Amino acid sequence: MKTSNLNFAFFIYIFLIVSVDIIALVLSLVLTIQLRINLFQDYLPIFHTTDIQKYYWILLLTLLIFMYEKIYFIRYDFWGDTKRVIKGLFFSFIAIFTVITLTKMSLEYSRTFLIIFFILSIIIVPTFKRIFKRFLFKFDKFKISVNIVAKGEQYEIIKKELENNWYFGFKHNEEKYDMVLIGSKKFPVDELQKLIKKYSKKTKDIYVIPYMDHLDFSHTTIVDYSNIRFSAIHIENRLLNYKNILIKYIFEKLLVIFIFPFALIIHCILFILIKLDSDGPVFFKQKRYGKNAKPFSCYKYRTMYINNEKILDEYLKNHPEEVENYDIYCKYENDPRITKIGNFLRKTSLDEFPQFYNILRGDMNLIGPRPYMLDEKDKIGKLYEEVILEVKPGITGLWQVSGRNKLTFKQRVELDKWYIQNWSLWMDFVIFIKTIKVVFSKVGAK
Repeated sequence: MKTSNLNFAFFIYIFLIVSVDIIALVLSLVLTIQLRINLFQDYLPIFHTTDIQKYYWILLLTLLIFMYEKIYFIRYDFWGDTKRVIKGLFFSFIAIFTVITLTKMSLEYSRTFLIIFFILSIIIVPTFKRIFKRFLFKFDKFKISVNIVAKGEQYEIIKKELENNWYFGFKHNEEKYDMVLIGSKKFPVDELQKLIKKYSKKTKDIYVIPYMDHLDFSHTTIVDYSNIRFSAIHIENRLLNYKNILIKYIFEKLLVIFIFPFALIIHCILFILIKLDSDGPVFFKQKRYGKNAKPFSCYKYRTMYINNEKILDEYLKNHPEEVENYDIYCKYENDPRITKIGNFLRKTSLDEFPQFYNILRGDMNLIGPRPYMLDEKDKIGKLYEEVILEVKPGITGLWQVSGRNKLTFKQRVELDKWYIQNWSLWMDFVIFIKTIKVVFSKVGAK
């Protein structure tokens, strides 16, 4: 692609993406008018549609804050993009309320109107952006050609992400490229420096994935020691920080309160189905590791026949390959002990619903690392154990929305460690939304 064509495609891309955001914000404004008039007119001062012109400057301010967040100039994945959209809308909301409160304009604007507008925008803007990008990136001219410079497993991981995550709008090209993505693992420092120097002559956009890829550097603080021309990265175990523990506690308690009525209805239905499906108790409990490696009774719905050991012994005699599968994944490929309703519960992860009781007891969090069995401590390993078993486990977590049973035991442990070290409130929100998708699509669960 020639530079002139690339620049033209870039400006067209920016124009189209900004236009979509404008349409989304205008639609939010129109829907807000309808809601304000039809739902709140009897309870609040009369809102005239002619007043809408006074709100146009809000759209402009929101777009300027989006630009400040670099939403239009850097390509993030969907969740990174959405995080910045919500952040931009939040700061717009604060700025607008500050302006109308500190001036004499407060009586001219409807606070209810503004609140509804921003709530709708949080839903509509990311939705429109996702739908439009899905269509836009069907055309190669709007994609960015990326040259991946990495070795071994890291190369394959990056390549797969670029191929599967269409939201970026990237395409892999090692000959004609607009951007270079360097994975620093397995490169000596001097070779890495040479690579950066080499590619900086060919393109202005070079991204380097740090060697320490087990850390999320977007949450770190960089301290500049200017006298000696060094920069230091402040790293912490984020879920061992008392401030973060409090934030997570409040966030999860609000989520549990919101979910509880729906969970109670689902529980009553599942209780009856389990009783009708097979003989035995509805609940199953097992000792698992909790915070500070303290064992607790973890509750689940019973998903196996009560004479499951006898059934398994017979099955393994005829299928010895399942023993090897269990050693790798800690699961059997086709477990004969599982009941019909149990199979459904496991595929949808609904077998873990009774763990809400564990949350109420304080044994578990809603989101966290996997609750490991007592005989798995040695498999976790001393290095990981000191991190993972220091915090409360969760009903769902990064391990569950990243493939779950398709992952090896080692991969699950690595994900749990990564989650604890790099925790953020936004990460918990994304995991919660993805868990809903896993439940309905039955992805990666057995």
